[in-house]
Amino acid sequence: MPHLMLKDLPRYECLLEGAKKYPELNPSACEAYLNLLRTGDDVVSVVDKSLADHQISSGRFGVLMLLWNTSKRSHDCSEGEYKGPRTPAELAEAAGVSRATMTGLIDTLERDDFVRRKPDPHDRRMMSVELTDEGNAFLNRMLPGHFHLIAELMEPLSESERKTLVSLLNKILQRSSHGST
Repeated sequence: MPHLMLKDLPRYECLLEGAKKYPELNPSACEAYLNLLRTGDDVVSVVDKSLADHQISSGRFGVLMLLWNTSKRSHDCSEGEYKGPRTPAELAEAAGVSRATMTGLIDTLERDDFVRRKPDPHDRRMMSVELTDEGNAFLNRMLPGHFHLIAELMEPLSESERKTLVSLLNKILQRSSHGST
């Protein structure tokens, strides 16, 4: 479901008019925000359609990507050190979803033979989740096209513009993570 329910964004002049009635309305901030939401919604829509063509939801794909190739690499490419399969609780934390949601995602991936749960050899109460050969094969088939789609979406920006975009988005992320002032 889109975050922005506007087909057409208001013109900057309309935002200036709105600021006369509501002095808290910063027209350039509002314009940037609305464009960020519109772009995000459109990009998510394109990617979701591509994932649907592979009969997979974005949630299930996210879990597969969190588990991607963990058996062959010694550490996670994201922040921190990580080795081997992950527990459902760790996956839920990494994906930013509830444990119940993660359980549902793992259940469907397990049903499709993309992942398997394994008891922890040191603590029988714990389970880890790992990709199966079928899960790896699925990713190997679909990732080249997925990465090509991402490259196409970002193609209008130069390398320098992409780095600037990431830097700017990280500034907004910092503010949203810590709440507004």
